[in-house]
Amino acid sequence: MTPEIIIVLGILVCAVILFATEKLSVDLVALLIVGGLLAFGLVTPEEGISGLSNSATVTVACMFVLSAGLQKTGVVSVLGELLAKAGRTPLLLLIVIMLGVAVVSAFLNNTAAVAVFLPVVLATAAARKTSASRLLIPLSYASQFGGVCTLIGTSTNLLVSSIASDQGLEPFSMFEFAPLGLIMLGVGTVFILLFSRWLLPERSTGQLVETYGLREYVTELHVGADSAVIGQSPSQIAGLEKAEVNIVELIRAEHRILAPRTKLIEEGDMLLVRGQPEKVIEFKDKIGLELRSDFELKDDILTSEENALVEVMIGPHSRLAGESLNSSYFEQRHRLLVLGLQRRGHTTREKLANIRLRFGDALLLCGPKEEISKLGSRGDAVVLNELGREAFTRRNRMWVAIGVMAAVVGLAAFEVLPILVSALLGCAAMALTGCLRDREAYEAVDWRIIILLAGVLPLGLAMQKTGAATLIADTVLGFAGDSGPLVMLAVFYLLTAILTECMSNNASAVLLAPIAISTAAGLGVDPRPFLVAVTFAASTSFATPVGYQTNTMVYAAGNYKFTDFLRMGLPLNLIFWGVAVYFIPRFFPF
Repeated sequence: MTPEIIIVLGILVCAVILFATEKLSVDLVALLIVGGLLAFGLVTPEEGISGLSNSATVTVACMFVLSAGLQKTGVVSVLGELLAKAGRTPLLLLIVIMLGVAVVSAFLNNTAAVAVFLPVVLATAAARKTSASRLLIPLSYASQFGGVCTLIGTSTNLLVSSIASDQGLEPFSMFEFAPLGLIMLGVGTVFILLFSRWLLPERSTGQLVETYGLREYVTELHVGADSAVIGQSPSQIAGLEKAEVNIVELIRAEHRILAPRTKLIEEGDMLLVRGQPEKVIEFKDKIGLELRSDFELKDDILTSEENALVEVMIGPHSRLAGESLNSSYFEQRHRLLVLGLQRRGHTTREKLANIRLRFGDALLLCGPKEEISKLGSRGDAVVLNELGREAFTRRNRMWVAIGVMAAVVGLAAFEVLPILVSALLGCAAMALTGCLRDREAYEAVDWRIIILLAGVLPLGLAMQKTGAATLIADTVLGFAGDSGPLVMLAVFYLLTAILTECMSNNASAVLLAPIAISTAAGLGVDPRPFLVAVTFAASTSFATPVGYQTNTMVYAAGNYKFTDFLRMGLPLNLIFWGVAVYFIPRFFPF
């Protein structure tokens, strides 16, 4: 084993640990990978930045823009509304939602499709008095079923195709995955329809204040004649911030004033305050307030004609991800008060302002309805109710956007133009026809994914150059003995599926694709079946809420627990494993 191989393997192990533990963001880990490879001279500077110009990276960026064009003209939203209306019974509603999002996800980024369908499904579930928890995991899974049906369905498909091309193999065509993808779609849909009633919870989301456990943290304090705060504004009350108590609202007669920082307090006012019970008691005693013992917080207490209480989710492309509420000046910029935060099913209420937000975090907000709608339309958060519905002003260009997307797919499918060229032309057409503004095109791209792709691609190249990929493949073959290509195919699918449950699907695909190619060479067989196994396993992750972005998106919205995904997703992962091992050699012979 050469020193170069040892260093590459060390970087590989560190990358896997960092991706799995999520101590650092995926894009930062990708930059550290490139930095390490360049520092040790394992790749040239040109090779180190080659990921930025790789066809897969550029095409993925284009697909973000094309998806945004379909969103901004209302195509996806209208389709979601029509599908929701079509399902008249709970079973039919489930079928329609799953097949609808699967079709959309075959041609759009599946996280974008779920982001649009999510509030539609929640509103439909509420209107029909159906538990949203029976619909949202199927929504997430179906988007993954659809994503493996075409080359552009997920970034992973494009990525593996590009790696194959870089290794001198034939890239995958637009609908080459379709036969196997459609089988997976059928099998997955039937499984959910048959077993979801037993495996999925029928869990009511209830009142938001109850979901976020706010009842014991928000209470009413009455301002009596002897109170020390009369004539002061909340911002002037000495020691308020140090007391870790926040005045949410001031109630005076029939008037309710949200976040009253500068409003002078008068005798007879009611202050709605948030904080730990012992802190609130200490605060009220210090400044002479009276506790309303019969007060019970409910959703309608925080709502009015102008204000609303809503739950939002930090979206996949949100500029708030990585920022704290303080550093982003969230409450000042958006005029919205943050009452609670949920992360992976755990509710946090203390010191919210300093917590760095992540994709998938759910926030409980209270504020003007128009500001909530603006927040949703900017793409910084997915508003999980009717207020988040964007008023589409470009519906007259809806068919233009559909035509552009159809042209992109058609030109690539019939091999008139490479997918990269047709996608670039499609982005230009979206802008020229007014389907998308220039600023919206830039904002549509998830640059963290682009940096991730640009960073991990050189690692795959370094593994090939140094012989690390061949060494790992030879080691795997040594353990496997004479088991044959079918067993190795099963091993690669299972290994990719396990890695994807705990780290980025793109990262797991990039790490394993070069090893799959070397293993196939060692066996003397076509590497294509192994690459398909890696692609499908990386693009279909069901067993954890963090294994795939769409799972994270529905986690808080459906009031799910970690075990809900494990109970539903683990059997489905095993079924897909068996289906893939059986059918891949039939569509992609060794």
